[in-house]
Amino acid sequence: MYPNQPQQPETPPSPLPSDYLNQIAPQAPKRMPFKLGIKQVALLGGALILLVIILSVVVNSIAGGSRQPLERLSARLTATESVVVDAQSNLKSSQLRSLNSNLKIYMTNTNRDVTAPLLTAGIESKKISASIVTSESTDSLTARLENARLNAVYDRTYAREMSYQLSTLLTLMNQIYGSTNNQQLKTFLKSSYDNLVPTQKSFADFSTAE
Repeated sequence: MYPNQPQQPETPPSPLPSDYLNQIAPQAPKRMPFKLGIKQVALLGGALILLVIILSVVVNSIAGGSRQPLERLSARLTATESVVVDAQSNLKSSQLRSLNSNLKIYMTNTNRDVTAPLLTAGIESKKISASIVTSESTDSLTARLENARLNAVYDRTYAREMSYQLSTLLTLMNQIYGSTNNQQLKTFLKSSYDNLVPTQKSFADFSTAE
């Protein structure tokens, strides 16, 4: 030993390779790929089917709700025209015959002109549902008019009944006009409504004057 000889500094240990550190580091558990069992698949399929059914019901309900007033309008126009035509030969008052003759022309033209606007809304006048046709039937009105004829009060009864029938038509036209965005249909409804209002008023005035 040489006591006066300086000590050599110790060499610090070299850092461990990063690959080695990665090897000894705890590994994160591997995620298993997501798998659905038969039960989960069945539940998911059932939920999708239920959703489709609900959507179908909602869509059909909306479509049915928009179709029904239009079908009612078509059926009511047809039924009303039939009553108007049958009444003409039973009327005694010349004023009422003239008024009814004008209404007959109106109904003929309106039933013709309504076809195109209804088609734009997906409604065919000759394919109205049977339930709508039944609900708009004028059989009871025809029976009341026949009874009035037998009792010699046909004119007054007809004027009153037709005033009411036309008022229901006007109400329905107004309802559809306010609920549709179909411009062709709105144009038809406005014209038909405006032309029918004076006639309805004339029937109402006749029934109260008699």
